[in-house]
Amino acid sequence: MRTPTKLLTLAAAGLVAAAATSAPATAAPKKQVRTAWAPADTATIHPGVQMYTEGAQCTANFVYTDTAGTTYVGYAAHCAGTGEATDTNGCDAGSLPLGTRVDFVEGGSLLAEGTRVGGGTLVYSSWLAMQQRGETDENACAYNDLALVKVDAADVAEVNPSVPFWGGPVALNTTGTAPGDTVYSYGNSSLRAGIEELSPKQGTSVGTEGEGWSHPVYTVTPGVPGDSGSAFLDAEGNALGTLSTLAIAPLAGSNGVGDLAHELSYAQATSGIAGLRLVPGTEPFSPIL
Repeated sequence: MRTPTKLLTLAAAGLVAAAATSAPATAAPKKQVRTAWAPADTATIHPGVQMYTEGAQCTANFVYTDTAGTTYVGYAAHCAGTGEATDTNGCDAGSLPLGTRVDFVEGGSLLAEGTRVGGGTLVYSSWLAMQQRGETDENACAYNDLALVKVDAADVAEVNPSVPFWGGPVALNTTGTAPGDTVYSYGNSSLRAGIEELSPKQGTSVGTEGEGWSHPVYTVTPGVPGDSGSAFLDAEGNALGTLSTLAIAPLAGSNGVGDLAHELSYAQATSGIAGLRLVPGTEPFSPIL
């Protein structure tokens, strides 16, 4: 990850009465509604897969879809950042443009190149959306760190929405966390040299900051560069947030987790993607480490 230091939109369908003619009626096009996902044990694109954007590596959080049945995978907006690691204000930080290509990679590490398992296109960045909108909410600028990659049509059949090891997400967490609440995550930094046993993480929330926009957490092991964007689940397996920052102070060694309910709501309001929503996992949540 580029390491920083520190609602559903309903489209109304209009019914048009056609005048009687001798021409046959034309059926409306069917929506692209997905009925099945790739099996979790064989899917190559899923939460926790490595995502490379012009050489910068991050980790996927969750799978999303929309009214048309399009498949998206999320990571952090700063994964497409062009500035320094300390550029954490999304309202003025530089970013690669929408349309930038992103690769899904399996098994990549600092010691060896991984296997490319698919690709996609950056179609939403909270940073770019806030800059275009002229956002003035300081909490949004500081903590809104979500981007969406539209999976290439040729690779959609390889997608499963379940978080590896833990299962879920069950649903979207809309209530945040309190100090002491248990959280779960799955990071996939290339710094771990492909040691999968280090990817599952369990920890504790310190609570909420930024008027609900962020949750400081401590996990064993902590999130490191390359884990950015990865999924966080609450104690019930609901999608809590996305890994955004590694803190040096005041909570040294903690991670900042962007609140997904806030981030997704912002994306629903600004992305132009109709019916954008989180996809629940196909595997049951199992909080056993």
